Amino acid sequence: MPTVSVKRDLLFHALGRTYTDEEFDELCFEFGLELDEITSEKDIISREQGDTKAEGASDVILYKIDVPANRYDLLCLEGLVRGLQVFKQKMEAPRYRRVSPASSEPQRLVITEETTAVRPHAVAAVLRNITFTQERYDSFIELQEKLHQNVCRKRTLVAIGTHDLDTISGPFTYTAKPPGDIRFKPLNQAKEYTAQELMSLYKTDSHLRHYLHIIEDEAVYPVIYDSNGIVLSMPPIINGDHSKISLNTKNVFIECTATDLTKAKIVLDMMVTMFCEYCEEPFTESTEHIAQLLTKMCLRSEVMSDGEQIEVEIPPTRSDVIHACDIMEDAAMAYGFNNIPRTTPRTYTIANQLPLNKLSELLRQDLAAAGFTEALTFALCSQEDIADKLLKNISETRACRISNPKTAEFQVARTTLLSGLLKTVAANRKMPLPLRLFEISDVVLKDESKDVGARNNRRLCAVYYNKSPGFEVIHGLMDRVMQLLEIKPGQGNGYHIQAADDSTFFPGRCAEIFACGKSIGRLGVLHPDVINRFELTMPCSALDIDIEHFL
Repeated sequence: MPTVSVKRDLLFHALGRTYTDEEFDELCFEFGLELDEITSEKDIISREQGDTKAEGASDVILYKIDVPANRYDLLCLEGLVRGLQVFKQKMEAPRYRRVSPASSEPQRLVITEETTAVRPHAVAAVLRNITFTQERYDSFIELQEKLHQNVCRKRTLVAIGTHDLDTISGPFTYTAKPPGDIRFKPLNQAKEYTAQELMSLYKTDSHLRHYLHIIEDEAVYPVIYDSNGIVLSMPPIINGDHSKISLNTKNVFIECTATDLTKAKIVLDMMVTMFCEYCEEPFTESTEHIAQLLTKMCLRSEVMSDGEQIEVEIPPTRSDVIHACDIMEDAAMAYGFNNIPRTTPRTYTIANQLPLNKLSELLRQDLAAAGFTEALTFALCSQEDIADKLLKNISETRACRISNPKTAEFQVARTTLLSGLLKTVAANRKMPLPLRLFEISDVVLKDESKDVGARNNRRLCAVYYNKSPGFEVIHGLMDRVMQLLEIKPGQGNGYHIQAADDSTFFPGRCAEIFACGKSIGRLGVLHPDVINRFELTMPCSALDIDIEHFL
């Protein structure tokens, strides 16, 4: 969840009253938020860097508030105050509308075809006749950074640029050029640089170096010009110094370039709606109990003529509302979770452990008591691990392949636990012998009878690695497992083993395990070639059984 830091006194001034810490914590809970911490800039620096560094830092009280990840409209003081005031019915939910400039044509942002190669989308808007104070300006900049880190996914999806409209002239052009053809003076720099020089300059910048990878390998870089050829920004890296905003800025041109057009529109809506209250004309840009509750949550609602349905108007600040259940969630918050009466459910809903998991847990405890150490290995592995290294053909394994694996180590879902345990043994060869390892986990097998074409299968696998094969140790472990499962030795309803051929095991040293008349797995001494392919040097015996059969 994103965390918003707001000055307590500034927040209370905007809300029109003061709260105790406990009262504000309760208000946050009612609104679906959480007051995470009460601190100050001085306390934060002292805690992170020591008391010496904290000398001279501000001791103004800060509230750190956890905000739901889908509520972008609460990421700044302005949106937070607006939401709380509407919730407390101290103001009406604002209705946003777009207006045309009184003295001129609307500004235009022209997108050229070259941008399709790197960052194809852009949207823009203007905040007119705005009045900044230092606090408002700081909040404006902080909102951009919060959006960049959240919905913009560290500028990969969307990058925001804000400019003083009175220092530039439209129409504006969004295009893409080779790095050597782009030259301008970037924000807070004293001279001009080419785009190539900027990339080298910012490689050591603690803030901007994290964004260079987004475009540095591209043949062309995105850039925005005004009608006079002045560079506004080179998204998603840096704005131009010429059009930087200040406390004296009255008209703000906001541009959002993006790889995702939907996210770009969401971000632009947030930037405009959060700060339009400081414009000369605030909130301009583009019935029954439940209706009243929704209105408290900034969702204007009214009962329709049939008396059964409610018409809800979703403002541009609420991009998180995409389904009726989102509206009901807000209705519940407005009603108050603490006000919902506690009742016994009408249906019998006492939870119980899944039988397969319960059996697995019981077996884990007893296998550990038998002297074996539990391992937890990756569910994905390479094709080689489950086929070539075990002397099997990949077509025989019923393996589910990953369509776009990131590495060769994660190409398929494992069909056996044995390869993971052998890799674990190989990684612990320096440990004292013998090594006794086991794992009880799922493997994944192709199954055309399932709707997804595959199924999970819970298996138990154990290995014994020592200077001697130790077949008797693994055989004894199998007997102990059967004893725990209350399966007696013998044919029919009991268990027994019989000789089997398996390429993974040494010829003549492999047995198939039968329980209640069905084959449930195998045990034996591993083939020397298998041991060598896992970079091991000692004999090893293994047990592999299906435990779902015993449910």
